[in-house]
Amino acid sequence: MLNNWIDQLNNTRKAAGDLMKANPKLVAGYQGLTTAQNGNGALDARTRELIALAVAVTTQCDGCIASHAKAARQAGVTEAELADALGTAIALRAGAAYVYSVRALEAFTQFKPE
Repeated sequence: MLNNWIDQLNNTRKAAGDLMKANPKLVAGYQGLTTAQNGNGALDARTRELIALAVAVTTQCDGCIASHAKAARQAGVTEAELADALGTAIALRAGAAYVYSVRALEAFTQFKPE
């Protein structure tokens, strides 16, 4: 097992309480954002959680993975659906690395030796 995701989620939520005490306005704003994320109803909860998990993978956020894995399970996402969504995340991240490699090479070539 790589990680105990149930503990990860519980520990993240517990630690978030410290941030809430230190900066309640920031956390209240974040909570408002996540509440608003439920959107206008065009996407169902399953689809939103599949998107959230794919994004969590590409941004490498363990707390997000734990939170949205639980929410995806509760929304009825299947393992096959999740595998497809994660395949998209993998392809995108590799694609992003490819595109940014092209950008880095271009930047490098624009800086001529002095």
